[in-house]
Amino acid sequence: RIVGSLFSLNTDACHQHRRCSGRAASEFRGGASLLLVDDIVAIRNIIGSGIFVSPKGVLENASSVGVALIVWLSTGIITAIGALCYAELGVTIPKSGGDYSYILDIFGGLAGFLRLWIAVLVIYPTNQAVIALTFSNYALQPLYPSCLPPDAALRLLAAVCLLLLTWVNCYSVRWATRVQDVFTAGKLFALGLIILLGVVQICKGHYHWLEPAHAFETFREYDVGLVALSFLQGSFAYGGWNFLNYVTEELVDPYRNLPRAIFISIPVVTFVYVFANVAYVTAMSPQELLASNAVAVTFGEKLLGVMSWIMPIAVALSTFGGVNGSLFTSSRLFFAGAREGQLPRLLAMIHITRCTPIPALLFTLISTMLMLCTSDIYTLINYVGFINYLFYGVTVAGQIVLRIKKPHMHRPIKVSLVWPVIYLLFWAFLLAFSFYSEPIVCGIGLAIMLTGVPVYFLGVHWEKKPQCFGFVMETQGPKTASKGDVSPKC
Repeated sequence: RIVGSLFSLNTDACHQHRRCSGRAASEFRGGASLLLVDDIVAIRNIIGSGIFVSPKGVLENASSVGVALIVWLSTGIITAIGALCYAELGVTIPKSGGDYSYILDIFGGLAGFLRLWIAVLVIYPTNQAVIALTFSNYALQPLYPSCLPPDAALRLLAAVCLLLLTWVNCYSVRWATRVQDVFTAGKLFALGLIILLGVVQICKGHYHWLEPAHAFETFREYDVGLVALSFLQGSFAYGGWNFLNYVTEELVDPYRNLPRAIFISIPVVTFVYVFANVAYVTAMSPQELLASNAVAVTFGEKLLGVMSWIMPIAVALSTFGGVNGSLFTSSRLFFAGAREGQLPRLLAMIHITRCTPIPALLFTLISTMLMLCTSDIYTLINYVGFINYLFYGVTVAGQIVLRIKKPHMHRPIKVSLVWPVIYLLFWAFLLAFSFYSEPIVCGIGLAIMLTGVPVYFLGVHWEKKPQCFGFVMETQGPKTASKGDVSPKC
């Protein structure tokens, strides 16, 4: 009863969600749908910390500058193909929750629950840990100009960042969206400066590593498995391309705005990423780039001189906003899972006056803190990238299955089946060779996913549970409110 007086059940399905989102979702729209007119929302949610951390991982596994640039361009093209498939699914199954909702509708409860399970335990916590570690790395780099920051300092500052932003997201949706808007400027400024300096370098004739004769000089033997890992590293930077599919119900005119945002945002982001990497190699050799733990900082030190302090600050601001954005969007997935009766009641609750998913945010915080047991960012990226691509492929396969099962279903957008087939061929190559190169990292991800099977059958599929499961395990619809219960007024 005490908990009930502070929180309301998120599983009161749509009417409760809309009532609480009268303030929360409208504030989100103030930061999203209005910006969508200029197609900025998708761009700002894709561009994050990845472009400041992934270049090293991509180049290291690609074995040459030329192949690394091809990986960045190819990843953008594959992302665009995946986004086309998601656009059809997004308007055919217009539910918030993204690929979780699509997998649930097409493949059933167990598959949908496994997507939710792995997102709750692996994808969101690992993403947030990587971004928080990137923030601390760039924030501390000026204090350790001649060496790498200590692991303990990196993890401690990352933990402080997570604690602060979790509090902000628990306190107010308005504050969370304002933080996102303000700190978006940091990443746009940093990337704009990097590309501008790269153009200046090319005009000065500093393009040695872009010439075909030098671009494909290898510093290690080519390996197909490592090239697959370079795609995983690059795909991390493109993460967020399916963000709008998670909030489809909150978009204004999704049939028009969802595909338009995809068609404009993915090419723009691909252009920015490719030219940012071109700029990096105009100032640094591959060896210098690989030796750097903060690529943008090293780039700034070489070209900005006494103003080099600008770069770590801009990137730190960018990644700080990235952590906030990840925490903010995770609540949408929690709601979608709660609405389908696939999350415990506690995680499905929202604050009765603030309309913020405090229990879900605290659970995400704790699981993210556990990921900080390692500061190896690139291992974490391989870990989350493998799992992400696994379910991207399952979702795109679901598009083909839905075409077969329901050929006459209304589809406001209908793409050629050639695109999902191309995506799935690439998907199969990527997963097979990634598992071959990193069997332990990928195997751990699969093992964690499979632990969701018994949880599903005990917590969701088993309807006649003993009362001792009570508050923790009950995931079905809410019980009838008793006379003394406090009604939520958002």
